[in-house]
Order: sequence, then C-alpha cells, then structure tokens
Amino acid sequence: MAKKQIKQVRGVYERRKGSGVWWINYYVDGVQRRECIGARSDAIDAYRDRKATARRGHKLPDLRNGKLTLSALVDDALEYAKAHNSRYRDYASKAGIVCAEFGARIASSIKPQEIDSWLTRRFKTPATSNRYRAFLSLVWRQAMINGKADSNPARLVRQRKEPPGRIRFLNDEEYNRLCKTIENRFPKNLAEFISSIHTGMRLTEQYTVTWDQVSFDRRTIELSKTKNGSRRTVHLNADAIEAIKSMRRPGQKKTDVVFPNPTRDFVNDSWFHPCLKEAEITDYVWHCNRHTFCSWLAMNGASIKEIQVAAGHKTIAMAAKYAHLSPTHNLGVVDRIAGTVRCPTRIA
Repeated sequence: MAKKQIKQVRGVYERRKGSGVWWINYYVDGVQRRECIGARSDAIDAYRDRKATARRGHKLPDLRNGKLTLSALVDDALEYAKAHNSRYRDYASKAGIVCAEFGARIASSIKPQEIDSWLTRRFKTPATSNRYRAFLSLVWRQAMINGKADSNPARLVRQRKEPPGRIRFLNDEEYNRLCKTIENRFPKNLAEFISSIHTGMRLTEQYTVTWDQVSFDRRTIELSKTKNGSRRTVHLNADAIEAIKSMRRPGQKKTDVVFPNPTRDFVNDSWFHPCLKEAEITDYVWHCNRHTFCSWLAMNGASIKEIQVAAGHKTIAMAAKYAHLSPTHNLGVVDRIAGTVRCPTRIA
C-alpha cells in the first residue's frame, strides 16, 4: 500500500523530515518570523492565527528586546545541538513536545513551578522528567550565552530521584548460546555482536566507525564521535580484531563504515531481538552488550578507573555502577577466606 502523501500547507513545514516537529514561517511588515510549534495540526492553527492577528492590526508576541517566545529559544538550542551534539534527533523530538506546551509563551514569563507542575502531569517516570528538565535547561542556558535571557528557570526545578536500574549482563553460558543462535540464523551479523561485546562501544559509536579509524597494528579504534563529545581510543583484544577483520570486503575505501547499518531499529528488529527470543535470553537489549563488557572487566580484576577509561565514561562515578560481579563470582570471593583462620572451638 502506497504511503499517504502529506499535503503541503503554506507557511508550515517540518524542520527535519520525519521528526514530527512542525514550524511556522511568516512575515510581518517585511520581517521574517519563525516559531517551533510541535504537532502539524497545531502548527497549521498557529500560522492561521498569526496571519489573522497581523491582518487585524493587533500586536503579535514581541520576539525582540527580551520578550522572545520559548519556541525562538528552542530554535537556537536546536541549531547549537545540530552543530555540537550527536543527540540532535532526540532533542528535536523533545522540542516538539515542549513547544506544544510552552512554545507560544514569552520565555521570561515561564516560572520554575510551572515547569515542575508540567513535568509531573506529563511524564510518568522520574527518568523521563529529568531528561526534559535537562533539555529545557539547555534551551535557557544557550539563550543566556546568546544574551537572550537573564536566568535559567529550569535549573531551579527539582531533580527527580531515579531508582537504581538493574545492570543486565551475559554470563559465559548465555554468551555462547546467543553466539550460536546468531551464527545459525544470521551469520553475517555475528561479527557485529562480538565486536560490541569485546569493545564496549555504544551503538552510535560502533555503526559510525570507518576503516581509517581502525589500526590493526596498534590494536585500536580512534573514535571521533562519542556521546559526551570527546574523542577516545578503543583498545581491541584478539576477539574484537578477528571479528572486525572478517568485515573487510574487496574494494572498500578507507572512508567506508566498518559495520554498514541503516538505523538502530534495523539492528534490533531485523536480527538481534529474534535471536534473543530463540536463545531464550530475557530482559536484554543491545545496550546491555556494554554492561557485559564492563562487568566482564570487573570480574577479571579491572579497577573502576580502568573500566572508566576502557568504556569511555565521563566520570568515575558512572563506571562505578558497572563494577558489580556475578553471584557466582561473589561466592568465589568469600570462599577465599574459608579456612584461613581456624575457630578455637569445634562447631557441632
């Protein structure tokens, strides 16, 4: 069935195709105005309202002299994120939801308690609330840098306490079982999985690596795009090197990606999730490969600092949560002190 074409509406456009975030563009007295609205239907209504207001000679929201709407500040923040942050798609999605609520408001009129109340009503989990609070904070922080705001009300909104999440990792038996399943069903994808486990790279890092970033002589991958924006070196063990070498094909250029892959959903839905189901491995997603990498390092004696460096965590506190050990390994640790000191009395 052919995909339904979306009818174009004058003055209404989607800033990035497929983002679901719609903007309006109009002119008043020869001056261009752009506003991030959110949903397409809301954008159409907003465009018609702005044009009707201008025709009647009524005053539109002042977008200058400290009276910018929040949507104008969001626009600046998205421009910054597009140039400096790999999570632009995530920010663009959040922008649509934020603008639907506050976009037409004068930014300086929005109070911390309004943001706090909206986060409570709109989102069910503390984690999601905190992510939107962080996005709003970024919007106002960038506005302050640009001289368009004097304060950041989002910083005064309380941070929700997030419950500690369970760190899921594979034990040796699960790893071997999953490898066997992938080899039987999707043998071409086995190298991707092994590389993920043995390097700890994030999905976005792994699937943007090009051949000119790989050095088999130094046994490294030089990552230029990471989650926290800094460059880092990934060191390769023998399993990772063998897996990556198997991805080589004749005629490849240095600028070609090592692991060709269109989207995150393609990785999960097309082969990884089906293999997890067949291997009877539950409560596990692709990002858990990173947990497995860090957990295996801990179980083999790596310090928290060594885990931080190997995984590319920004702070040592982030690495500390991975320094857990499997139940069997914990038992092995406590077994080491058994019999070292004899009790003076015999236990009946």
